[in-house]
Amino acid sequence: MKPTHLIPAALLLALAACSKVTVANYDKLRAGQSYDEVQQLLGKPSECDDVLSARNCVWRSGKATVNVSFVGGQVILFTAQGLR
Repeated sequence: MKPTHLIPAALLLALAACSKVTVANYDKLRAGQSYDEVQQLLGKPSECDDVLSARNCVWRSGKATVNVSFVGGQVILFTAQGLR
């Protein structure tokens, strides 16, 4: 492998290491937190869907996924898959 091929791989690895989608941050989630508090913990969500007064947001990093549901701007439910 040429040294120039290592640069993109190193950048990808560095970005993955900077992810806020971690077990430690997931463990800080609590019912009643605001969207802004969750965004401070996990960063900007990968996607959100809004239906009436409910919002469901997903944070992804590699195979790790965190889903958070909000009603009235507050966390009511959160789940995760693939966190290590």
